[in-house]
Amino acid sequence: MLYAQTDYLGSFNLCDPLLPSTLRHLYDVKAQQFHQPLGRMTPMMSQVLQQIVRAPYQGVMQRMYLESKALELLTLQFAHWAEKSSSKKSRQLPSHELERLHAAKAILTRNINNPPALSSLAQQVGLNEYRLKQGFRQVFSTTPFGYLHHCRMQQAQHLLANSNLSIAGVAQRIGYRSPEAFSNAFRRQFMISPKAYQLGKHG
Repeated sequence: MLYAQTDYLGSFNLCDPLLPSTLRHLYDVKAQQFHQPLGRMTPMMSQVLQQIVRAPYQGVMQRMYLESKALELLTLQFAHWAEKSSSKKSRQLPSHELERLHAAKAILTRNINNPPALSSLAQQVGLNEYRLKQGFRQVFSTTPFGYLHHCRMQQAQHLLANSNLSIAGVAQRIGYRSPEAFSNAFRRQFMISPKAYQLGKHG
């Protein structure tokens, strides 16, 4: 069970249109209590739960780590609700446009290390850039760049835990020119440095 004070949630911008309608309603009515079925557990949620169980720190650092992971779980849950909501909206799109958006997603997945520019991607799937960005967000609840970043970070986790590559090697493998830029992006995503993650083999 996930639990958070509504005052804590209220510290964020709950009127953001990208959030699921259930959370925006919480902001609108300023409810004191909020209950929502969690639904199925996604692989990413399961991974975070494993990281919580295997928390690598002690004392105050462990508390900070666990709080960050609890916040990550909430984020994943909200994203899951938003994805379910967007899947309903995607049915309103013409079938040919939906197919092109899925084709764009597949192209990004195949070319994580050397992705096409947005203009090139739009041209490849037969959409203009505006329709690509708008449709991608509507169907997948993120931007093309956001999806690419997610794929890169997932691949980075796998390489750090299951290969002998250096941090620079992992950065290069997933398309980062600078190891420092990769390390900063990884730390923002997972609240742990690539080196610490590699040494701990978490998840």
